[in-house]
Amino acid sequence: MNDSELDSIFRDDWPEDHRSGVVAVVGKPNVGKSTLINQILGQKVAAVTPKPQTTRRNQLGIYTVPEGQILFVDTPGMHQPVHKLGEWMVRDAERALKDADVILLLLDVSQLPDHEDRNLVERLKRLKDDTPLFLALNKADALKPGQRESHVSAHADLIEHDGLHVISALNGDGVRQLIDALMALMPLGPRYYPEDQVTEVNLRTVAAEIIREKVMLNTEQEIPHATAVEVESFQERDENMTYISAVIYVERDSQKGIVIGKNGSLIKKIGAEARAEIEPLVGTPVYLDLRVKVLPNWRTDDRLMSRLGFKTGKERKGR
Repeated sequence: MNDSELDSIFRDDWPEDHRSGVVAVVGKPNVGKSTLINQILGQKVAAVTPKPQTTRRNQLGIYTVPEGQILFVDTPGMHQPVHKLGEWMVRDAERALKDADVILLLLDVSQLPDHEDRNLVERLKRLKDDTPLFLALNKADALKPGQRESHVSAHADLIEHDGLHVISALNGDGVRQLIDALMALMPLGPRYYPEDQVTEVNLRTVAAEIIREKVMLNTEQEIPHATAVEVESFQERDENMTYISAVIYVERDSQKGIVIGKNGSLIKKIGAEARAEIEPLVGTPVYLDLRVKVLPNWRTDDRLMSRLGFKTGKERKGR
């Protein structure tokens, strides 16, 4: 980055009312956090599937308009973990709360609050300190006639909040009003990222997430959550071709056979679907080389988790 580009980001002549800050988006698994972030940014930066715990690590979505910049942190769904990966995901979500200017709690308004919602709210009460908290009651498009008033009231009573918005992350209803309300709470300050940047992760990481999303969408039972993806090579070979080599890890031989499919049919389908989404991002046709390997019990092994990018608590303390 040259001096002029740096100056365009960090210039000191911002309007006096320019705002910038961090919003931590939290909620139980499969409530629509990633869908909301993608809706706000107008493009995909996070994997989205109907399966819970699709998001495994905090992901940054950067929303920039002339009046300010909001850094949305898409957190893993808070849940009761059953293995080391789950514990890592919950800790990662809780870390995001400490750096947030606003906590945005996403709840499913199409259903009445359940024990997971109440457990999450109790955890937030212990963690949030004095950070403002907004409620976004998502999935309004799935409300049945006559449910809106009672469902909104039941969720509003769960926790004290500084604002409440009924939205549909899927079709965008109410999202504009939510963004405006959040922007008004951001501290005064400069832009932290260039206006055309929408995430801090590189295309290599985005490609891995897209591949993992397609595995999750095309498999059932335990396989989606036993899967990890590692991009081993990402090369723009010329202006007409990008070469990507990736390994899909599973935990057992039986899972490997399912992901590959009969005569390689499923891995071909996964590759075709992933390639269709990656190509518009890189701007060239993509040659996608996918392989499937067994990495036994990687979700319970600190060393293997670290190899796949999930830093353990012990490693973080040692930094």
